[in-house]
Amino acid sequence: MFHPYKYSAPWVDFLGHKLPGQRIGLSATMPPMERVAVVGVPMDLGAGRRGVDMGPSALRYARLLEELEALGFGVEDLGNVRVPLAETLRGRKGSYLEEIRQAALELKERLRALPEGVFPIVLGGDHSLSMGSVSGVARKRIGVIWVDAHADFNTPETSPSGNIHGMPLAVLAGLGHPRLTEAFRAVDPKDVVLVGVRSLDPGEKRLLKEMGVKVYTMHEVDRLGVARIAEEALAYLEGLPLHVSLDADVLDPTLAPGVGTPVPGGLSYREAHLLMEILAQSGRVRSLDLVEVNPILDERNRTAEMMVGLALSLLGKRIL
Repeated sequence: MFHPYKYSAPWVDFLGHKLPGQRIGLSATMPPMERVAVVGVPMDLGAGRRGVDMGPSALRYARLLEELEALGFGVEDLGNVRVPLAETLRGRKGSYLEEIRQAALELKERLRALPEGVFPIVLGGDHSLSMGSVSGVARKRIGVIWVDAHADFNTPETSPSGNIHGMPLAVLAGLGHPRLTEAFRAVDPKDVVLVGVRSLDPGEKRLLKEMGVKVYTMHEVDRLGVARIAEEALAYLEGLPLHVSLDADVLDPTLAPGVGTPVPGGLSYREAHLLMEILAQSGRVRSLDLVEVNPILDERNRTAEMMVGLALSLLGKRIL
């Protein structure tokens, strides 16, 4: 089987033969991932606009599984987590907390049950699902790279909208509603790097500074370049295994119109792919979220196709 991360040292073993390689892949302590498990979370309960619950179907329709198999991975589709339809529920926004919590708990349990060596890809769905994905893969200390136009670091006290998809990273860091933090607190905020941020609420700015979260806004992307940011992020996270949470709205809306909270001035096509390529070359990425794809707002599934392309770059697809 082809291993996208195979070349990890000056000399590597390939089919029993010693061949010259380059240091573009795994460290000696992290073996290559050969199997991928895909699970969908068709949830829009945490968002302010309908339609993102169809994101998992759009990503599958964009041939995610087939393209992963073409890269040489064994792929298993685990289906979808059960999420109630908003039409069947009473109330709005914060009143969906228990339903969101239950769906995220089911996701967490599914990921905890996966054997070692399986790379989970979680398809959203709104970003509140990442409470379950990150806590599910954080059996030990991990680093989180949160690639998003927003920080998702609000609490019920700071959020202007009350939408829970604006809170998952805060919950994972231990801030927010006790019903959520007791179930999903999973990371040290100093083990988190945000990339591509360009829309922050006042309360988020204060909390991010207080908690010591490393943030690269689009100002830093423009000034430093995405390659330097990726390399700095990898060095900052000190060799930790990595979870990448990729929100479609980090991309410029001209590239990814199918999102519920678009913000002008996002990552370009090549910036996004270069970020994924450099993270892939570290060999440390162990899991991935693809979230906030809203087919109702999309144009001919462009956003889902873009996200699939980025996932492939993150899992080792190269130009040459």
